[in-house]
Amino acid sequence: MTFLYVILFIVAVLIFLGIFTVKQQTAIIVERFGKYHSTRSSGLQIKIPVVDKIAGKVSLKIQQLDVLVETKTKDDVFIKIKVSVQYQVIKDQVYDAFYKLDNPYTQITSYVFDVVRAEVPKLRLDDVFEKKDDIAIAVRNEVQEAMNTYGYDIIKTLVTDIDPDEQVKHAMNRINASEREKIAAQYEGDAQRILIVEKARAEAESKRLQGQGIADQRREIAKGLLESVDVLNGVGISSQEASALIVVTQHYDTLQAIGEKSGSKLVLLPNSPTAASEMLNTMVTSFTAAQELNNDNNNKKGS
Repeated sequence: MTFLYVILFIVAVLIFLGIFTVKQQTAIIVERFGKYHSTRSSGLQIKIPVVDKIAGKVSLKIQQLDVLVETKTKDDVFIKIKVSVQYQVIKDQVYDAFYKLDNPYTQITSYVFDVVRAEVPKLRLDDVFEKKDDIAIAVRNEVQEAMNTYGYDIIKTLVTDIDPDEQVKHAMNRINASEREKIAAQYEGDAQRILIVEKARAEAESKRLQGQGIADQRREIAKGLLESVDVLNGVGISSQEASALIVVTQHYDTLQAIGEKSGSKLVLLPNSPTAASEMLNTMVTSFTAAQELNNDNNNKKGS
């Protein structure tokens, strides 16, 4: 009976040692007597204890390797470029990935260095920023071709960071600031020019309207004087006498307007109590003499 228990115990131990599980997105390499035997996928698996041995496991997940490369551009600027490589073991080539390549990280890093240092020196610093996607594509194509042989698939490559030398960054910032200040000055100059032009246009329009107003005012004054002369003619006063009377009336109106302004320093000459009377007599005499002279000239032409 004791022997039976021993046998059962040994069988249980062997079963325990021969059963193992494989996680999702993982492949297990099983060797038999040191030689590759099989590749086991996820789930419950069985191996022969002592005879079979788990040599290692390979992750089938997408992995990322960040590579920092220092290189020089065409215009002799030293920069650091960070390239992120996303790769995955090809499910049907787990054997190649496990046995053909000892360290995939070092291999991918070497290819990234080689491509970046071949592509970036062809470009100027500004072009590196603009063509970073082209650099990433060049890296992917080169690494993809090389790593497929070892059972690796390059999913994507990204240039995630471009870091120039610190002094270069300061210089670029100064250049950008100067460009922005230049553009701002141009906009300010354009704004000032527009303000000056609009102000000149406004002043010209104001002068035009002012002149039009003065012309309208004088036109209305002339109409008023004409109407006044017509009224005076209607009561038997001649045009010459009416004109003289209107002038005298305006003279008194002017004196009244000046007197209504307190503190006025305007002096009207001549200014005497008999000024208006003398002005009226002078104007009537002048009109009469002019009329007589005109009549004599007409008589001479008629004779």
